[in-house]
Amino acid sequence: MTLATKSAPRVRRVTLSDFRSYAALDCRFESTMIALFGENGAGKTNLLEALSLFSPGRGLRRAELAECARRGGAGGFAVSVEVETDGVATQLGHGLTPSGERLYRVDRMPVSSARAFADHVRVLWLTPAMDGLFSGAAGERRRFLDRLALGVDAEHGARANRLERALRNRNRLLEEGVADRRWLDAAEQEIAALGVAVAAARRETVARLVALIAAGRDDASPFPWAEVTIEGELERRLALEPALAVEEWYRGELAASRRRDAAAGRTLIGPQASDLAVRHGPKNEAARACSTGEQKALLTGLTLAHAKLIGAMTGHAPILLLDEIAAHFDVKRREALYAELQALGGQVWMTGADPALFAPLQLSAEPMLVTPGCATHV
Repeated sequence: MTLATKSAPRVRRVTLSDFRSYAALDCRFESTMIALFGENGAGKTNLLEALSLFSPGRGLRRAELAECARRGGAGGFAVSVEVETDGVATQLGHGLTPSGERLYRVDRMPVSSARAFADHVRVLWLTPAMDGLFSGAAGERRRFLDRLALGVDAEHGARANRLERALRNRNRLLEEGVADRRWLDAAEQEIAALGVAVAAARRETVARLVALIAAGRDDASPFPWAEVTIEGELERRLALEPALAVEEWYRGELAASRRRDAAAGRTLIGPQASDLAVRHGPKNEAARACSTGEQKALLTGLTLAHAKLIGAMTGHAPILLLDEIAAHFDVKRREALYAELQALGGQVWMTGADPALFAPLQLSAEPMLVTPGCATHV
């Protein structure tokens, strides 16, 4: 039994033009499990990246769109997918013109941003670049936290972007030593409102995730449950006070810290300074202190829990992109992973250099051989 209450979206067709290593590609898919295999550098991750662009924000490589254009091409690119949900097909398109104009289409009609895609599909991913999440910089964990929030609230990305712009504006005003306090007052009022909204969305997402994890906690699972909290002053206060009171407090703190922030060259307090704290639940140990294998299993378990949360909140499971997911797991954990993925009920795209990694899925997966510039059913 899956968490979905409706048929989960399935990508039935992918069309690429001048995207990364693909001059042109047009492939159809039938299965809920897609296994992409081929040599390193063949273009497997490029195909996942194309799908990740149908999520608000940057794709799984966090690359600028211009970087996605094929070298030697015309300078732009186009990505189109046909998504089927409950028997209804919807075409989603995303592209960049040679002049740098971003294009977004739903059933060939223009829409303003990738936010519109969230009405049709939610996309999550896990890549090798994320393996050092728990022991790396706090900024990476904040981005991961915002991806968690974005998965359940498609507006979160826009709020976070507006907050980032507002913070840059305040930093510039402080650097220039603007004499008219009204400019700083207005900037700080905007930051306080956006900062509290961003912190509240993060906090609500984590609270929902924690509740879901607690409900299905299993100390014997090969993917250990995670204890997740947010370390940040705004988030702490939001647990104790109404949002308007926190917003007023934050505005006062910003005004009082102008000299300090001017000396630092940045705003030191706010959600841009928060951190995501994760512990290995069964061991009661900070994730950063766990072994590399334990961190990988913990991150995988957290990603699976996030996918379940999206399924519970939206009514259908997300599309899950897993780059080189199975290579570092032993056979037992690999088989457990495949069972978890099938239970989610959503479409899963996986990559691996060795097709033998997908042997347990032989009867349920759709294998694709990826070679430079080409993907072929086998």
